[in-house]
Amino acid sequence: MPNIDSQTIYVVGLCGSLRQGSTTHAALTIALAGAREVGAEVELLDLSEYQLIFHGAIADESEYPADVFKLREKVKRAHGILLGTPEYHGSFSGVLKNALDLMRYEEFENKVVGLIGVSGGRMGAGNALSMLRTVGATLRALVIPNDVSIPHASEAFDENGNLHDPDLAARVKAVGRQVTQFAALCNSG
Repeated sequence: MPNIDSQTIYVVGLCGSLRQGSTTHAALTIALAGAREVGAEVELLDLSEYQLIFHGAIADESEYPADVFKLREKVKRAHGILLGTPEYHGSFSGVLKNALDLMRYEEFENKVVGLIGVSGGRMGAGNALSMLRTVGATLRALVIPNDVSIPHASEAFDENGNLHDPDLAARVKAVGRQVTQFAALCNSG
């Protein structure tokens, strides 16, 4: 598929890890590079940079911190969304769950979503990815079939955030490219 107009497609990566130097952050950076390679405008949304509240802590949305609306607006503006998470105790991260809970349907409906999970163990992040796929479908998003699970994540990356395995790196980039390309198709009409 040819490159697309970078003014047309905007892809965000929502990082479900607050840890400095996280492998989730590194994986999303690689996926966003793939999106950029086919012409997307990209932005990594690092949840550690947003002052969010726990969903349900404040009943009146008008009293939410400004960063909730800032995050919503960036996701709403996006044509494609990459969700990256570590797998914790067989599920995706609480910080990502809370950020998703602060969203509404209008931020995700008919958006193309790609999934990337990292795990410290050999089993990978299959459970987290499966649960995120369900959340994406519930939010009426179009979740692409290909996702990537990175096992042994603490050993999978070098000190610069690059994956040691070139085939795995290509698969992560492919998720970013596919989200961009499918988003371009969905918005071509």
